[in-house]
Amino acid sequence: MKEIFSKRLKSARMQAALSQDQLVEKMGNIVSKNAISKYEKGEMMADGGILLALSKALNVKPDYFFRPFTVQIEKIEFRKKKKLSVKDEKAIRQTVTDVLERYLEVEQFLNIESAFTNPIAEYKIASFADIDHSALALRSKWELGLNALPNVIDLLEDKEIKVIEIDAPNEFDGFSGWADDRIPIVVINKNFNIERKRLTALHELGHLLMVSDEKIDDKEKERSCYQFAGAMLLPGSTLKSEIGESRSHISVSELIAIKETYGISIQAIMARAKDLEIINSLQFLNFRKWISKNRTEQDLGSYMGIEQAFRFRQLVYRAAAEEVISLSKAANLSNQKLAEFRQDFIAL
Repeated sequence: MKEIFSKRLKSARMQAALSQDQLVEKMGNIVSKNAISKYEKGEMMADGGILLALSKALNVKPDYFFRPFTVQIEKIEFRKKKKLSVKDEKAIRQTVTDVLERYLEVEQFLNIESAFTNPIAEYKIASFADIDHSALALRSKWELGLNALPNVIDLLEDKEIKVIEIDAPNEFDGFSGWADDRIPIVVINKNFNIERKRLTALHELGHLLMVSDEKIDDKEKERSCYQFAGAMLLPGSTLKSEIGESRSHISVSELIAIKETYGISIQAIMARAKDLEIINSLQFLNFRKWISKNRTEQDLGSYMGIEQAFRFRQLVYRAAAEEVISLSKAANLSNQKLAEFRQDFIAL
């Protein structure tokens, strides 16, 4: 128990992005930094009063500190900007692990087993044509057709991929990985706009599914995943049916219409047009100069769909409604106070 407590305490502190000194201060200096250090090394156990203070300071339930670790996330492809601190990166990893543990726990209560198989494992990626081909193959195997994808997150969750949205700094884009070497996970920043969420989710899907040539370096792999995401959102034949095989000029109004229909940013549309040789490199360069003053694409349309990860919450509600778990346990899994959960939950 002492070993679990020590690891959980350090995990919760890292999730909160607090140093030991900052945690002591947040607890009102009722313990010393030396005591926190001993707790985390498993050399000392906190009493009931300190445990409650730790729980309050770290915004976790007291029983969190005694929950066994059940998930190991591996093969992580972490996308971030250089400005993201090491502390924030560790906090993100710990937060994702915590959410995933609760996600898998509720699935166990409902006897749900994940059985994911990579539908495009046989496609080896060595060129842009391979990327386009693999995206078309995935659309075919998932029976998606060539039209717009209404909800990317729903799609991934329906296909046994765990999608986790977290409140993270803008410097964090997303990451993908495998839990216990068998469960695919995609993590995205919930603060992004809808088009960026969709592109990021599919970019991370590319990391999970595409089997790249060993000669491809990390930078080229990132580019390949970006191209894969664009191909999933806007297949080549679909884009060409919208704007034609070759263009010397494209109007902003056309781009906005495509953005609002297919849920893909204007910047990603133009990158796709360049890759498909609908426009040339000079046209794309001129576009990038023009859009550089408005990277967020303000007043340039918006996709009107919804992109949110609902499945975990739905499973918790289902388990509570069927009385597989108590409301108290459901609140615990949702990381809510019981009163807050009762407000959200109505069983018929």
